Amino acid sequence: MNINILAGGPLDTLPSFEKYHLEEDVWIGVDKGVFTLLSQNIRPFRAFGDFDSVSDEEWAVIEKNVKSIHRFRPEKDETDMEHALNWALSENPKRIRLFGATGGRMDHFFANVQLLLKPLNKHAALSVEIIDVQNKIYMTKPDTHVIHRDSEYKYISFIPISGDVSGLTLKGFKYPLTDCHIPMSSTLCISNELVNDSGTFSYKQGILMVIRSNDL
Repeated sequence: MNINILAGGPLDTLPSFEKYHLEEDVWIGVDKGVFTLLSQNIRPFRAFGDFDSVSDEEWAVIEKNVKSIHRFRPEKDETDMEHALNWALSENPKRIRLFGATGGRMDHFFANVQLLLKPLNKHAALSVEIIDVQNKIYMTKPDTHVIHRDSEYKYISFIPISGDVSGLTLKGFKYPLTDCHIPMSSTLCISNELVNDSGTFSYKQGILMVIRSNDL
């Protein structure tokens, strides 16, 4: 099972949901994202949020069409997206995709990026990524990771997130590296590309944020 979570980010940042709307995929709506899913004829399995960004008319549509709604007070310790992600993690899916998590307010964007760190320890084998029309973002721990060519997101960047990254080796890339130390302040690993159908990146210490992107 894959779980797709749609938050209330700007509509022009959303990719086409066609390839993500498969029979085994479960959709979850967060706040305004619940209404967006219903507008695209996708009925969310659950809804999370304080729903302070929807109108009375939109809330009426949500109440009528979603059976399981988790509504919170605006004064809370977790964001709506974090509540939804916590539930998704408890279901032990194969993959979690976050949509509507970029664009708009920068504080929400950076909070959503930080949420990608949450599964790294207890759910290390689980793929959790943010996807929009121009980017895919995910976190990795030290290991050897295989990465495949994707024509929709051809540029690949590696950004240290938690301290420096040591021993970074890139194979199969336009700009390869061997056992390289990457400090937090470095932009060395921005905008690389695969030269083959796949490549690998490996490192010994730190946490890397991987961003796959493209020009619109």
